[in-house]
Amino acid sequence: MKRVTGIGGIFFKAKDPEKLKAWYRTHLGIESEAWGAVFNWRDDPGSADAATAWSVFSEESKHFEPSEKAFMINYRVANLDELLQQLRADGVDVDPKSGEPSDFGKFGWIMDPEGNRIELWEPPASAA
Repeated sequence: MKRVTGIGGIFFKAKDPEKLKAWYRTHLGIESEAWGAVFNWRDDPGSADAATAWSVFSEESKHFEPSEKAFMINYRVANLDELLQQLRADGVDVDPKSGEPSDFGKFGWIMDPEGNRIELWEPPASAA
């Protein structure tokens, strides 16, 4: 079974997200919306399989809990349900909210042995 197929996004916390986003815009040319930015790495910028998201969260954000780390990587996966089943069987700590569908696809969250929260993302079929 193919597990991870790519990186869907990189998310990190900042003391002052707006100031940090302004620094990235000024010095690295990263233009971002309120939620973050998208790096298109294919000629088809409308395709979800041709992009990586980048987002800065407030250091107070609880989105990364139970991890105490200031970053989280989102990995794109081909079949979230199958992967979550295998991860549970392997004894990996899987967030009980994992696998719920949304307009953006299905998401799951696990913890690695060093306390890093990892987000798993299966894009919706229309974006595949």
